[in-house]
Amino acid sequence: MPNPQNPPSAPGPRTLSPLAEVQGGSGAQPKPVAGQHPAPRPVAGPARPKRRHWMVLASFLVMVALPMAMSAWYLWARAADQYASRVGFSVRTEEASSPIEFLGGITSLSGSSSTDTDILYEFLQSQELVTRIDAALDLRAIWSRADPDIDPIFAYDTSGTIEDLVDHWGRMVRIYYDGGTRLLDLEVRAFTPDDAQAIAQMIFEESSAMINALSAIAREDTIGYARAELEQAEVRLTEARVALAEWRNANQTIDPTADTQGQMGLVTNLQAQLAEALIQLDLLQETTTRENDPRITQARRLITVIEDRITAERAVLSTSLDGQSGIADLVGEYERLLVDQEFAERAYTTSLAAFDSARNEARRQSRYLAAHVRPTLAERAQYPDRPMTLAMITLFAFLIWAVVVLLAYSLRDRR
Repeated sequence: MPNPQNPPSAPGPRTLSPLAEVQGGSGAQPKPVAGQHPAPRPVAGPARPKRRHWMVLASFLVMVALPMAMSAWYLWARAADQYASRVGFSVRTEEASSPIEFLGGITSLSGSSSTDTDILYEFLQSQELVTRIDAALDLRAIWSRADPDIDPIFAYDTSGTIEDLVDHWGRMVRIYYDGGTRLLDLEVRAFTPDDAQAIAQMIFEESSAMINALSAIAREDTIGYARAELEQAEVRLTEARVALAEWRNANQTIDPTADTQGQMGLVTNLQAQLAEALIQLDLLQETTTRENDPRITQARRLITVIEDRITAERAVLSTSLDGQSGIADLVGEYERLLVDQEFAERAYTTSLAAFDSARNEARRQSRYLAAHVRPTLAERAQYPDRPMTLAMITLFAFLIWAVVVLLAYSLRDRR
């Protein structure tokens, strides 16, 4: 009875014995001979190419070998030599410290302006720069020196628009911008060394002009407000002076304050004389008892005259004889105009000082384009880099072919 814990193993596949194979046994399965091993399976035959293998080979020839051969023929037989000129520059800002900052131990060294450098980087790729250089050097003629019919890939077609020229500019002028150091390096390509250097030199000059324009705009913005304040202060001072001059002409006096001081001095002198006359009258009255003494009469007449004169002079200070404003009113009006003029002069002095300070500050901060690599003149052609270009074309063609083959096999396996 079989043990339930150890069930019998499943029977294996039966094989024919060598004797049965020799006898050509029919469908009957002979019993295996005790102690005899199963016969080995027959070895697989040689592989034969199938239709899909020929399709993979054909696709390789079409997608890899043929583009590589055509690219090699074009690069070495049709592509024109290109020369490169290199130029490198950066935007610098010199900030000269004032004497107060030197006394305080604060110094400022030259540094690059990130904002101006970013603006310049965008300007180097703009249509405006391409248009300027094309007008000055005729970029269409320079980049079409290689016949477009022979080299249609690297040569420029002169019938293109300005947009086509800007696109070609991006291929022939390579810009390398280091965001850390704020340095700009350019590689300009052309079909002759002189053309490449001329384009690089023109790029540097136009970039320098653009930075100078930015510096002028910043300087004008800095001193524009101060200039407006100064002009307003000048107008106010001119109006105050004109008003004072018209008042003097209308009242026929230069300084009513001086006239008032003279008038007050006269009144003070008369009051002193009146006091002396009163004293003399008191002395005469003490020394004589006669009322009709001519000296007393004379003294009283003198006192009366002095008092009348004092009254008349004081009346002049309040109201003029012709009914116009008196000296006191004239002095008040004059002092108002004088205060306006003094205020306008002080405002003008302050505005002038602010304008000078703003102008000096604008001059102190000067932007300029510093070239660390001047436009170079090539002695041999460096482009197109034929081996590298051919290797890249071959690599990408092979990768595309491999992806296509893998996709085809994956679709075949899913069916």
